Amino acid sequence: MTTQQLLILIAVLIVLVLAVVGILVAVRKRRSQGDSRRPSRAEEPDASPAASSGDQAAGSASHASSASPNPDASAGSGSVDSKASSQSSSVEQAAPSAQEELAHPEASASRMTRLKARLAKSPNPFGKALFAILTKDHLSESDWEDVEDTLLMADVGAEASEQLVKQLRDDARITGQKDPAAVRSGLRQRLIDLVDPDMDRTLVAARPQANRPSVIIMVGVNGTGKTTTAGKLARLFVADGKSVVMGAADTFRAAAADQLETWGGKVGVPVVRSDRDGADPASVAFEAAERAKNDQADVLIVDTAGRLQNKANLMDQLGKIRRVIEKNLPVDEVLLVLDATTGQNGMIQAKVFAQAIGVTGIVLTKLDGSAKGGIVISVQRELGVPVKLVGLGEGPDDLAVFDPESFVDGILGDE
Repeated sequence: MTTQQLLILIAVLIVLVLAVVGILVAVRKRRSQGDSRRPSRAEEPDASPAASSGDQAAGSASHASSASPNPDASAGSGSVDSKASSQSSSVEQAAPSAQEELAHPEASASRMTRLKARLAKSPNPFGKALFAILTKDHLSESDWEDVEDTLLMADVGAEASEQLVKQLRDDARITGQKDPAAVRSGLRQRLIDLVDPDMDRTLVAARPQANRPSVIIMVGVNGTGKTTTAGKLARLFVADGKSVVMGAADTFRAAAADQLETWGGKVGVPVVRSDRDGADPASVAFEAAERAKNDQADVLIVDTAGRLQNKANLMDQLGKIRRVIEKNLPVDEVLLVLDATTGQNGMIQAKVFAQAIGVTGIVLTKLDGSAKGGIVISVQRELGVPVKLVGLGEGPDDLAVFDPESFVDGILGDE
């Protein structure tokens, strides 16, 4: 081997040695950096499973026994959760933690008495306006026109307004009463007759022969207070000692499911919801029906979307929701939520929903916010179904079973 070849060999060996040394230094440095970033067991904030409230919530949601009222509910809920996972939806438990105290909703028996007084103090109830006209000494033709105008402005409806004016004119001619107390009594009775006290306003779920679970579908356009009403209705049933499950089938409005969970969490009512926006609402409704059935709940309340592209879309979706629920349970009630302040626009909405899914009862919200109390009369006459519930205020227990006499006394100003 020549000197030149020897020098080349030595140079190659030196390069190889340097490369190996460089690799070893880099590996040691990387390990050293990794160790410096890794906290000790004592320093880890999540070292204990009990330390993470998020993990606790996830565990609660994955085990039905944590919120189920009976032992058999565990297995049933597990099947619901597995189907929910396969269909991109999940069951969110609304039951509070052990440290959180459940709310105690006001009993239904005392609600209408309290709300009647609130209605009496609401702005411009049309009963007071009528009474002011009818107690005049001499009623002219223009006074009777004012009576009819007052009724129309209160959304009583043209036919009902004409009927009431005719009855009041006949009463005035026959009795000739001028005493305010007698006039008030006559007006009160005529208004009660128009509201129709003979209609059965009992919620199906409250009847002795009701199915268990009794299924209620809530319908109505967004903005009427539909989801809020569903939450308040759950409170009403809880106050009467019934177990409730809610289904968040309004998957198009991002906040709807969260809103429903907030209501349910305060009274220990579980909510079946999708884990993604825009999921199939019928799928959520189906899972909610399974959950209510497995939990042997008394009532299932299903909230639905209210903002769709057109009437045909609305009818198709609501019809599908009802059909898939009925694969598990019969639908006992469809409650249409109407905003009383919308007046005759609400009547148009009522007809659309009645055609889409069939309506068994009306819930009137914001009845204390305007002089539109006459919509109680017009919507009943138009649809042939009763007003079953009324909302008078923003409080969680400001929802009551509708009572015709209390309603009329309220709009006349009797406390």
